[in-house]
Amino acid sequence: MSGPITPKVLIQAEDFDAAAEAGALSAGRKDVGALVTFTGLCRDEDGRLSALELEHYPGMAEAEITRIAKEACSRWPLTGLTVIHRFGKIAPGGNIVLVAAASSHRRAAFEAADYLMDFLKTRAPFWKKEHLKEGSEGSWVEAKTIDDDAAKRWTPG
Repeated sequence: MSGPITPKVLIQAEDFDAAAEAGALSAGRKDVGALVTFTGLCRDEDGRLSALELEHYPGMAEAEITRIAKEACSRWPLTGLTVIHRFGKIAPGGNIVLVAAASSHRRAAFEAADYLMDFLKTRAPFWKKEHLKEGSEGSWVEAKTIDDDAAKRWTPG
């Protein structure tokens, strides 16, 4: 490989096809030995959630996710990387985020996908608001310490 690849980053309201996106990273490629995908889905929060609304800062979200994706591409020998993050109202069971990492070897693909998700959870400028089945708006979802702790493992020190 001749250096880091350019990741595909999309921020969109529309749903995505995880299998098609993953297939696009390996189609016709003989250098792909591993393809790791992660799809984050909307939980129903014990049956009380009708939808999760995701808001973002257009332009800033794309720039930050692209920066994180490029960091992953420079850390691991990837042959392809796709990150798709949705915004808008998403019903329980609906797709929220896709990370698909391709590499010649499994470890690089696993670690890059894991890294991406840790930093998407902590640095991507998205805000989540719950909409409850009983008809009221729930609260804005707070950041979780567990996500910050997970991201810390990637920085030396």
